[in-house]
Amino acid sequence: METALLSEENVRKEEPVTLVSPRNPTPTEILYLSNIDQTVAFNVETVFFYEVPEGAQADSSSIMELVKQAVSDVLLIPYYFMAGRLRFNFDEGRLELVCNNKGVLFVGAISNLELKELGNLSFPNPSFQHLILPTEGFHDLADTPIFSIQVTRFRCGGFSVGFVVNHSILDGRSAAEMFLSLASICRGEGLQTHELNTDRSSIRARSPPQIKFKHTEYTKLAEASSTSFTSPILSSQAIRDPPRISNFRLFSFSPEMINHLKNKSELKCSSFEAVVAHLWRTRTKAVFDDQRKMSSVLFAVDIRSKLSPPLPHGFIGNAVITASASAEVEEMEKKSFSFCVGLVREAIDRVNDEYVRSVIDWLEVFKGLPCALNGNFFVSAWWKLPFHELDFGYGKPIYGGPVVSGMEEFVLLVSDESGMGKEKECGINVWIALHPEKMEKFQSYIFEI
Repeated sequence: METALLSEENVRKEEPVTLVSPRNPTPTEILYLSNIDQTVAFNVETVFFYEVPEGAQADSSSIMELVKQAVSDVLLIPYYFMAGRLRFNFDEGRLELVCNNKGVLFVGAISNLELKELGNLSFPNPSFQHLILPTEGFHDLADTPIFSIQVTRFRCGGFSVGFVVNHSILDGRSAAEMFLSLASICRGEGLQTHELNTDRSSIRARSPPQIKFKHTEYTKLAEASSTSFTSPILSSQAIRDPPRISNFRLFSFSPEMINHLKNKSELKCSSFEAVVAHLWRTRTKAVFDDQRKMSSVLFAVDIRSKLSPPLPHGFIGNAVITASASAEVEEMEKKSFSFCVGLVREAIDRVNDEYVRSVIDWLEVFKGLPCALNGNFFVSAWWKLPFHELDFGYGKPIYGGPVVSGMEEFVLLVSDESGMGKEKECGINVWIALHPEKMEKFQSYIFEI
């Protein structure tokens, strides 16, 4: 069967509605956003697909109302801040969150397609943009929602739930917890998370700042682009929107292939370290022509267990920083696979309390963003997040993950369709976008395991 592409013709959206918190704090609360939050002020778009067994099709007709009520009546009590708006504080030179209850955007949609017509749901598909409710196009930040939801019912009775969340408010783990709570409410089991702590004061910069490391994993805003920026949210957006001339590809690594990579390393390593090291070597061979250049791979490291004292219980926000491994192209080509694994391991091990504090202080002085420029790239490990548990009352998703973005600077590691999220039982799908010529080279190297 030929794969159908989604469009405005086959996905009919209703008029969006605004959902507000029934218990928003008064007077209006202003939430401080950390220096880590400032670096990721862009939208993250995800979509989850659900099949409804034959005979239960009538039941799924209520899914739109079910999700809408769960958000407005229950979720937005503890998550009241998700109905707020970002604001750039020009006196402080930073973003902050105004908890003004301007609302979460929600829309229902109907598609005349069946889920099976969409083909392999795990394959990067730009037309899945029709399954989310974009939050771009508003007049200014004060009007722009930080959270939107779209529920789409398909002709077969199956449905999808699409989310858009501004990353400056929640990291992947925090977002997953919110989605799981929403799903739990829809199942009639109530909130999963009762205590949320939005206080970022424990990760404020020191005064005066004490920068003790070089932090080449970040780049100053002025160096990131020649564009004149007025706020981090605009600068992040500028870096996220390169010319759309890339080829999208998905490469599947079976558990056997991952184990082979781990055994290939002379150093004992995790699946993440082995896969990242392999992708780094392969992409470097495909992208760099000059052997004297430095090649870097970047990735997020969770700091929840790294800080002393630890983050407060129930912390909700960005508790990840960027780590990076770098080497000269020629050196990577001459040395063994274990050399790259070792550099990835060192980058992870480097992240301790003092390193995190130094990052926060560097960001206070220089502002800046993760340095995914000049051929370097960021690996995002989605497969480690518990999205496979997202059950709205119709079973677990048949697939769920990010909506394709087309950014060459980002490589996504997503679970394959079978047993989502269970690292020991399933493989990893690698999403990558590259210029056609570079993609041709990458494809010729990727399975040289």
